[in-house]
Amino acid sequence: MDEAKRDRGWAAAGLTRRGFLRGTAGAAGLLALGAAGQTWAAGEGDWQAKVEAALPGKAPVAAKRARKLLIFDLNVGYGGHGSIPTANFAFTRMGEKTGAFTTVISKDPAVFGAENLRQFDAVFFNNNVGNLFEDPTLRQNLIDFVYSGGGLMGVHGTTVAFTRWTEGAAEDWPEFAVMLGARGANHRAADERVMVRLDDPGHPVVAAFGGKPFEYRDEFFRFQEAYSRNRDRVLMSIDIEKSDLKQGKDLGSCFREDGDYALAWVRQYGRGRVFYCTIAHNPAVFMDSKMLELYLAATQFVLGDLAAPTTPSAKLTEPVRAQDKLGWRVALSVPAGEESSLFEAIDRAAEFGLLAVSANYGMKVSKELPMQFSAQLSDDQRRTIRLKLDAACVRLLSCRIDALGGNEAELRRTFDFVRKMGIETIIAKPSADNSGIVAALSKEFDIRVVPDDKAASGKSPIHIIEASRGAARAEIVAAVERINQLSIQQAQKGLP
Repeated sequence: MDEAKRDRGWAAAGLTRRGFLRGTAGAAGLLALGAAGQTWAAGEGDWQAKVEAALPGKAPVAAKRARKLLIFDLNVGYGGHGSIPTANFAFTRMGEKTGAFTTVISKDPAVFGAENLRQFDAVFFNNNVGNLFEDPTLRQNLIDFVYSGGGLMGVHGTTVAFTRWTEGAAEDWPEFAVMLGARGANHRAADERVMVRLDDPGHPVVAAFGGKPFEYRDEFFRFQEAYSRNRDRVLMSIDIEKSDLKQGKDLGSCFREDGDYALAWVRQYGRGRVFYCTIAHNPAVFMDSKMLELYLAATQFVLGDLAAPTTPSAKLTEPVRAQDKLGWRVALSVPAGEESSLFEAIDRAAEFGLLAVSANYGMKVSKELPMQFSAQLSDDQRRTIRLKLDAACVRLLSCRIDALGGNEAELRRTFDFVRKMGIETIIAKPSADNSGIVAALSKEFDIRVVPDDKAASGKSPIHIIEASRGAARAEIVAAVERINQLSIQQAQKGLP
């Protein structure tokens, strides 16, 4: 279809392409174009039958336990994409048919109350546009839910969720963009045809495509802000050598100097599992069997059932790939009692190419934040730490606590803080006095407690490289190289 003819068709529906994105009119009757160029109207009576016919018959893996997915589909200042009800139906039926999960669909921000969120394993932001809620408590609840180990999924318009849409999509919650992995809604034609490249063909989330590229038609966003392969594990992108990138007009800033137009990725935010895919503009996407297989795998990933690597694409060196294969974690730490701050440790980890850091409970956070790294930190101070870690592309994996003591209430506050900081392992001196309470809290908060003598012997799940402030650079480089070479050798031998 030529551009002028398509524009006349949109005008007949009372829309411009930009008007559709901004939601100045309903989109229920717009035509969607799928992989094969077929057209279906979201308002047609048989759309549910088309979804049913495309549903996967089986989930990629069995659920470890009963799983529950919250689907949030509110839009503010925008009428909503026509694909939203189709996606709601498709996800609900996928869960029912495969037994992999159940769903709850809501437009009420109150679902982000802390107590209510605890019943869910993941949240799916279904094509949300606009400033969905401004309550700082609800926003903090969502951050804590994800950073502590919950799942987050977003599609298409979710990259402009928590923006003031009617004010030119002005930013209102920068950390949401950081957490999701991108910000913006720059695009060209709503029925653009591109060749989709699988950047990570062996990744379990994209197994539906059999490792092969494919052609697809939809509205594909091009991201500028918040997006980076230093943070995101890119699964699919536009193959710029095999795609016409000038279909339709530029709606926003569509050009990237590096030609990197990611379409889908996974990432880790703290302990949280995050998936995003921009292919969700048209209802036909959710009537496509391969796309539903993709979304089912992604759902099982964010729910915590499908194991999948999240190491950022730009960080996949040979040693890191070997460590991923072995399940090893390599983190930099500073000796207990040393005056070095957490931020100094984060900077040093990044400097030496390490993707993780281990904190000491009670250490100074930074020169600008001279308070102790402890359960006394405020929400704002914890946010500053999260954003520092993200900017450095470093995760906080473990925390050394010299004395894991106190009564049950004090220990609970410590475990709660550690979990909210995205930490997986506590390294501490064992104590017979409270071993039962510690074991119970370890199970409740899903945090490993490793005796410090075991960590020192290298038997911990995290390999720690200690780097004191006075250590020579060559000494640290040598320690990193030793663990890198050992991981490559072990992986080649197929050893754990």
